[in-house]
Amino acid sequence: MSTVATPEGFVHPALFYRTEQDYLQQTLSFLREGLAHGEPMAVAVPGPNLELIKSGLGEDAEGILFLDMTEAGRNPGRIIPKVLRGFADAHPKDRVRIIGEPIWAGRSAVEYPACAQHEALINAAFEGRAATILCPYDETRLDETVIADAKATHPTVISHDGRQAVSDAYDWKAVVDRYNQALAPAPQASLFPFGEKELPAVRKFAVDEASRLGLSGERLMDAELAVAELTTNSVVHGGGRGTLAIWAEQRQLVCEVRDAGRLTDPLAGRRPRTHAQLGGRGLMLVHYVSDLVRVHTSDEGTTVRFYLSL
Repeated sequence: MSTVATPEGFVHPALFYRTEQDYLQQTLSFLREGLAHGEPMAVAVPGPNLELIKSGLGEDAEGILFLDMTEAGRNPGRIIPKVLRGFADAHPKDRVRIIGEPIWAGRSAVEYPACAQHEALINAAFEGRAATILCPYDETRLDETVIADAKATHPTVISHDGRQAVSDAYDWKAVVDRYNQALAPAPQASLFPFGEKELPAVRKFAVDEASRLGLSGERLMDAELAVAELTTNSVVHGGGRGTLAIWAEQRQLVCEVRDAGRLTDPLAGRRPRTHAQLGGRGLMLVHYVSDLVRVHTSDEGTTVRFYLSL
C-alpha cells in the first residue's frame, strides 16, 4: 500500500478491513512506509487495535506517538484540534503521517452524527497541509450507512487487500450538512431563559441542577465551565439572549443552549487557537471538557448540546 503524495498535498484515505490480519498488514505497511521517509507519526485507535499495532511493529514502534482513541477521541469534536492538529502543528516543517480510527462498533447512535461530521471536516482542517491521515473502518461490524459515509468523507479508499481507488462518492460537505440535524428538546428538561443580566444566575442554576442530577467533583466544574462559555457566547454572538436546558438520560447529564445566532464556520470549536487570537476559544473548551457535543445551526438559530457521564 503506497500513500506517498507531493510534499504540499493532503492525503486522506479510508481503509476498509475485514479481519485482524487485514488490519495489521495494512496499518503496518502504512507506518513502515512512513519510517522509510522519516516522517513523524502518530497512531490514535481504540485500545485493542493500539496494542495490536504496537506488538506488530516491535522495535519500530519507538518514536511513534500512540493514543487510545476511546479516551483521546471520546468526544469526536476534540479529535481535530487536540489529536490531529495537535500532532501536526508540533511538526510544522515535516510531512506527518497519522492513523486515526474515530468510529468503532461501540459508538452510540447519539455519537455517530458527530463522528461523521468529524471525518468530513478533517478535509477542511488539513486542506493544503503536508499530512497523510489513514482512517480504518471495520467492514464486518459497522453499519452499511457508516461505510457509505466513509466513502463520502474520504477522497481515496483502500480495500482490505490493499487496493486503492478514488472514491466516486466523495462529497464531504454533503455529510456535514446531512448530520446538521435538528435536536429536539427533552420534555423532562429544566429550562432557564437568560440574557446578559442573568448570566450569573443561569450558571448557578446549571450547577445546582447538575448536582441534583448526580454530577460531582471535576465533572461538575466541567459543566459549570461549559455552561459559562456557551451562555456568554449566546449573549455576545447569539442575539443577546438564549435558553439553557438541562436533564439526565442514559446515565449522562445533558445540557444545551439555544439562541438566535448562526455558526457560519464549519470548523468552529475545532480550529486550534493561535497566539494572536483574542477570542473564539469558548466552543473549543466545551469540546475539550465534554464527552460529546452535538451542534445544530440554521437561519432560525443555533443549538449546542453537550453530554457528561454521571
